[in-house]
This record gives sequence, structure tokens and C-alpha cells, in this order.
Amino acid sequence: MSHAPPLGALLRQYAAGSALTCDPVEQGLLNRGYRLRTTRGRYFLKHHFDPETADPAAIARQHRATQRLADLGVPVAPPLTGTDGRTVAVIGGHAYALHPWIDGRHRHGGQLTTQQCARLGALLGVVHASLERVMPTQGRTPARPTDVTGATEGPAGTGGSARADAGGPAAAGVDPARGADPADTFALIDRLLARVRRHRPYDAFDELARHRLLERRALLERHADRRPPQGGPVGWVHGDFHPFNLLYRDGEPAAIVDWDRLGVHPRAEEAVRAAVIFFVRPVGALDLAKVRAYARAYRRTAGAGPAELAAAVHRVWWERLNDFWMLRWHYERGDTRADPQFPAASALAVWWTREYDAVCEAFAG
Repeated sequence: MSHAPPLGALLRQYAAGSALTCDPVEQGLLNRGYRLRTTRGRYFLKHHFDPETADPAAIARQHRATQRLADLGVPVAPPLTGTDGRTVAVIGGHAYALHPWIDGRHRHGGQLTTQQCARLGALLGVVHASLERVMPTQGRTPARPTDVTGATEGPAGTGGSARADAGGPAAAGVDPARGADPADTFALIDRLLARVRRHRPYDAFDELARHRLLERRALLERHADRRPPQGGPVGWVHGDFHPFNLLYRDGEPAAIVDWDRLGVHPRAEEAVRAAVIFFVRPVGALDLAKVRAYARAYRRTAGAGPAELAAAVHRVWWERLNDFWMLRWHYERGDTRADPQFPAASALAVWWTREYDAVCEAFAG
């Protein structure tokens, strides 16, 4: 297989027996994973490949957090500890971790009942409340503001790197970042339109991209005065809470995985972003009945008030209005893995703008 992990050295480090089979799991957008069966059991081997999240010290911090969360009863899959007492194995300059294999399946919001949606919201609220108990609070600082017109965009719930920086205005406990500057977004739209026009052969994706870029420019011109102020209360968050990072078994959450984006961010914004991913329909509209059940349960377990959720809705709406990471991957990187998500995601910004009050009510009502 390509990029085959050094199984012999890894299994010796974890005293996990001898390899019987090692198969790549469906490749994520950032890291690589393998379903590993050895003489001692079944495991998930993770290769922390993405440079932004591959720092061994940061990975070890994530591991400590998941172990503490597990001790509180949160469904997670903490890694195994190696014979050297560490959970991160660095071999040949690459960082790896070995986790127990969790049987389960991913579920989109369309596959969840209303009650299950409420339990999902309650679970995320418990995660946020539990992280407040197990993570340090002194000097807590929001990660650097994400520039949605810059090169740090990506599929993570927070947009860019979710590391906590030292110093700055953290003592206030709020995210100091304003929303994206529409002037920057207009410039980005012009650059992307130029790339679309030059692309050959011109295809249906190019036509949709052109339509959405022109449409988004018109929306931004109409709503440029609604740029949000600084963000809301911050706290430790998972950073990438979406259907492919949650495993279900027998209809209940079995494990929250992929904590690479663990960091300090506005908590309510993670709740809104997660709901937008879970509950968007293929036509680009949200299932507001499910959103409502999810949000009420989240507010209850996280201790978040309606005003905090309403402010988060506004900031995430603005973020989506200025967000073009899928088109940047397609046209600037030549990376088409996110292309299937583009039709619904691009339609959502238009629908959300039209149904803004109804969306706010679903989250905060």
C-alpha cells in the first residue's frame, strides 16, 4: 500500500502483537487511518499527517484530554500507551497513535430521529462542560482569528488551526476576532472568478461555481453592513464535531473521534457549525425541527443562554457568507475531494440569508 506505516516498529512500541491485516480506512481530508488486526486484537492506527496538527506535544495534549473525558463517562476512544509510557509514537519523523477499534457507523442528521437529535445536542453540551473541568483555564486564549479569505481554510469546524496561543486578550474570555471583512471577500471572489473562466475544459462544476460566486457577491453587497463584532464566550471545544467524527452503535453515540482541532474557541459557534453540517439537506436547507431539538438540549447541558446562541448564529451565517474553502481547494490546490459537498454548502448560504429569522428562532427560541 502507499504510505505504508512502519508496523513492526509501531507494534513493538505498543506491545500490540504481530500484524495480521492492515487496511486503510476511508481517507479523511487531513490525516490517514488504518484498520489494524494483530495477534492481540483490533486497533485503529492513526498517522497524524497534516502539518498543522502533527506536533507530538499537541497530540499528547489531545490524548490526555480524551483520557480525562473518558474518566467522566464521555464516549471517546483514548489511545493506548506505549512501552515507553507515551501515547504518541514518532518514527521516521512521522507521528502515530494506536487506538482501540470501535465498531460503529457514521450517521447524518437525516438518519437521526428528533429524540436522537436532542441527545446529540446534549452530548456536545456535555463535551463542552466536561472540557471546562479537565482542561486548563489559566491564560486561556482563543486561537488566532481564522482568515476565511486566507490559506488556512479547511473542513475543520473552526476553519483554521485550532491551537491556543499564549498571551493576548484571553482574560476577557471572549473571542476578539471580528467577522470577515467583505472587502477581502470581494477581492477573493474576483480571483476565483478569473480562475473559473480560465479553467479548461469548462464543465458543470465551473458553471455552478460561477453562478454561486456571482450570487454570493450580490448577497454580500446587500448585507455588508451586518458584519458581526467580536465573538462570544470562549472555551475548550472539539474543533471538528461533524458526522464523520462521531460513531454510533445501536442507535447511540459510541465514540467521538479525531480531536486534532482541540482548542479554545467560542463554544456556541461550534454548536451552530456542527448543527449546520449534521442537519443540512441536499437542497441546501436546514431541517429546523431537528435543529430546534438539538439546540435546546445543547443549551441545557452546556449552560448556554439564548442570546449566546443567537450571536453565534449570526457569526456563523456571516462566516458561511464569506467562506469559499471548497472552491479554493478545487481551483488553487487542484484538490477535488470536497467537490461533492459544494452544491448543498453553497446553496445553504443563500437559503440561510433568506430564512435568517427562522434559523435564529430554531437555535435560540
